[in-house]
Amino acid sequence: MSDFIIIGENIHTTRSVKRGGIRTAVVDDKEVLIFNKKNDQFDYMDIPEVFKNTQPYQQGQLKHFMIAIWQGINGDQERKNQGISYIRSEIKRQINNGAAFLDINVDEYSYKLDQQITAMKWVVGIMKEFSDVPLSIDSSNIDIIKEGLIEYNNIKRPLVNSLSLERVDLLDIIVEQNCKVVVSAASESSMPESSDERITNLSKIMEISLSKGIKEEDIFIDPLVFPISVASNYGNDVLEAINKIRNIWPKVNITGGMSNISFGLPKRRLINDVFIHMAIKNGANSGIINPIESKLDRIINMNQNVNQYKITKNMLEGNDEFCTEYLTAYRENKL
Repeated sequence: MSDFIIIGENIHTTRSVKRGGIRTAVVDDKEVLIFNKKNDQFDYMDIPEVFKNTQPYQQGQLKHFMIAIWQGINGDQERKNQGISYIRSEIKRQINNGAAFLDINVDEYSYKLDQQITAMKWVVGIMKEFSDVPLSIDSSNIDIIKEGLIEYNNIKRPLVNSLSLERVDLLDIIVEQNCKVVVSAASESSMPESSDERITNLSKIMEISLSKGIKEEDIFIDPLVFPISVASNYGNDVLEAINKIRNIWPKVNITGGMSNISFGLPKRRLINDVFIHMAIKNGANSGIINPIESKLDRIINMNQNVNQYKITKNMLEGNDEFCTEYLTAYRENKL
């Protein structure tokens, strides 16, 4: 499906890999993050001592993009180059796997706004030098988004992630910078509880956005995907919303953090694949996804007659309370 717009989600400071896993190695008696691996050859990035005292590290996790950005900002020249090369490698991987935008989020880099802004400006500076596709500037803080957009300087028309009723002030810089925009189905103060609530919230923010001159085709609506493990209706709610959105605003793009649906469950790739397949059938033409794991060709051509698909689809449609049938099938190796 060549017209499915992939917003690559990987370059986030939330992302982690396992210590001792396939993305790590030991070089000269020190643990390192590896990349550009070909057979026994690879490049690597050192892990700063400051990260070894953090809770994620102690729990066996490495926040690899946080480390790359930290090295790029704070390391000596060798380690700055390691950080840049690590980010550059991921840019290439995502674009080679079909990403049309690269979503950048540094919110977890620090709890201090000035350090978050420094991190955003640094990584945008690297991205604009090496990325052939536009950026999606993503943050929960308007100031971080603004600084990221200013640094990017509209080299390629960027995407802003995201606009909602809670922060309509963001519209001014979106219009000023001529950005495309992800529009969220959140209300002024809460997350939606149903497909109807999503449409109610979206109707308000869409009216405001369109009145500012933003074109429907430049809008990516995010109906908000929540984990099916939390409530059995969460999958059906968002699929219904996608269908309604496509009928109400036929020219918009419909996207979302598709992998959110599988949080807390085993065989996440299977759940993500089936959910994306169902979302596309309901009218989605975009996804904020990891294009290296979520292969579009595989998803589009899924066999819908096998038990794995049927059991997962049944869960996503809200017919499997507490995911009991799915988890039983997993334990019995039927997935």
